[in-house]
Amino acid sequence: MLGATGCICRCNPDTISGMSTSTVGFAVADEDQERLARLVEHFGGGNRSAYLRATLPVMESLARAERLRDLQARNTERAAAAGQDYQSLLAEIRQTYKSGTRQR
Repeated sequence: MLGATGCICRCNPDTISGMSTSTVGFAVADEDQERLARLVEHFGGGNRSAYLRATLPVMESLARAERLRDLQARNTERAAAAGQDYQSLLAEIRQTYKSGTRQR
């Protein structure tokens, strides 16, 4: 949803103005300046701080998805090393749920 300033954010302007803030400096390559300006305008209503706030939950979501993929790959390797394939694991899971003998 667009906020009062036209930016996409999860908090209202009153919340933003009451936030404790720190200035953080970082460099942006010359060839990325135009791209950054477009994204800041679109997602932050021209406000770089609002844009950064809008990107944080997206990046956190991507990090969680990456971690899940890594865990799935590692568990697939462990299952294969134990001689279990995808179908046998599914059958075992179904049987466990049907019998109601799940261990916690």
